[in-house]
Amino acid sequence: MSALERDILFMAAAVSAACALPGVFLVLRHMSMLADAISHTVLLGIALAFFVVAQYGHPLLLIGASAVGVLTVAAIEALNRTRLLKMDAAIGVTFPALFSLGVLLIALFARDAHLDEHTVFQGDLAYSAFERLRIRGQNWGPLALWKMLGILGANALLIGLFYKELKMATFDPDLASALGFAPAALHYGLVGMTSVTAVGAFDAVGSILVIGFMIAPPVTAYLLTDALAKMIGLAVGIGVASAGLGFWGAAWTDASIGGAMTLALGAVFLVVLLAAPRRGLIAGWLRRRRQKVEFAVRMLSIHLFQHRGEAASSDESRVDHMQIHLGWSARYGQRILRAAQARGYVTVQDGTWMHLTDAGRQLAAGALAA
Repeated sequence: MSALERDILFMAAAVSAACALPGVFLVLRHMSMLADAISHTVLLGIALAFFVVAQYGHPLLLIGASAVGVLTVAAIEALNRTRLLKMDAAIGVTFPALFSLGVLLIALFARDAHLDEHTVFQGDLAYSAFERLRIRGQNWGPLALWKMLGILGANALLIGLFYKELKMATFDPDLASALGFAPAALHYGLVGMTSVTAVGAFDAVGSILVIGFMIAPPVTAYLLTDALAKMIGLAVGIGVASAGLGFWGAAWTDASIGGAMTLALGAVFLVVLLAAPRRGLIAGWLRRRRQKVEFAVRMLSIHLFQHRGEAASSDESRVDHMQIHLGWSARYGQRILRAAQARGYVTVQDGTWMHLTDAGRQLAAGALAA
């Protein structure tokens, strides 16, 4: 691996980890689309701050972008509180207007500045690696890497310091308010963290991949665990792993690094969506299949239990009559019978007549009593 490739990979890992931390709380608070809005509207803050300092990389750009991010959320929530617009409609009205204003300001007044739509949308990890941090003539590596490591550290520190408060405000805001945790302040603090992270990642990956890193790893982690601490760790790990997978995929296919990483995020999510032990589609299908069998076994037990002692019980308990009595096909009936036998609810005499065991009678009686 060359030094350039190592720098690109480290930058991608830092960006993915930094974005995943606030992303976990955005997903849990059902604010995923707000992340999309913030990651676009901060462009307006960058443009306005640039007109003041006319210096790319100035700290005021970060402050302006964060302020506009908070303003975006405040405007969306204000529209939603009018009850005239739902949250999705309020987002759809607010962020395109603010984002378009930022694009127009750049196009009209900052044509010659290193601040353009390509950077905002796509970013470029490869080119970001060439802007180095130099202290007293010494090369300390890509400036974007150090910037994202700083943001990652700040995000981790803030979440560590306010973990209990964030957890309480996320899952039970009323209790958090009663305990004096100021959920509104935590909410806008999270929005500010999201804005700073989005702005810091613009140069390296662009707004599209920022959204991907901020939402896809936490959503994927959510399918794997219910514990907040584990979800945070998994989200960071999934983001970093997806960044590495996308990087090597781009190198192998000679494709866009950002595009390959976005595709890797989607691929990892799809795999987990299918194969997650509890919430995956395959696990859900198997669970429904088991429940269907359990219900059918219970129905068979109830059928035999209700017809016990009747004159027609010999016919009702015949194996080959399940199609008539229960409306099952011969193949499905045999499958349920095997399941009932395996669970010890039914025995079969001479391959023809079914009899309930004590456990089968208890199952049927309990089902009827319920």
